[in-house]
Amino acid sequence: MDRLEEALADCNESLRLRPGNSSTLASRGFVYLKLGRPREAIADYDTEIKVNPGNPYSLFGRGIAKRVIGDPAGARADIAAATVIDPAITETMAKLGVRSELR
Repeated sequence: MDRLEEALADCNESLRLRPGNSSTLASRGFVYLKLGRPREAIADYDTEIKVNPGNPYSLFGRGIAKRVIGDPAGARADIAAATVIDPAITETMAKLGVRSELR
């Protein structure tokens, strides 16, 4: 099992023990994003953002996932909102291997 699959299993176990935990949903959304599963990432980010609307990591991640599924307007809106909250979010996420450039 690779590290992302291990992280996903850990997130799933954490959510089994603490259903709806917003921090874990944000983490699992990130793992789904890195695994190339954007729709699942969006679902987790949507739930997390309802609880914590000011989380720039979740907004940025959801924006990238929206870009992947072909929603450039939604992607731009989420990335812009994340950048207002944290002007350095683009650089921070790039260090984690997530880039915001729209293709």
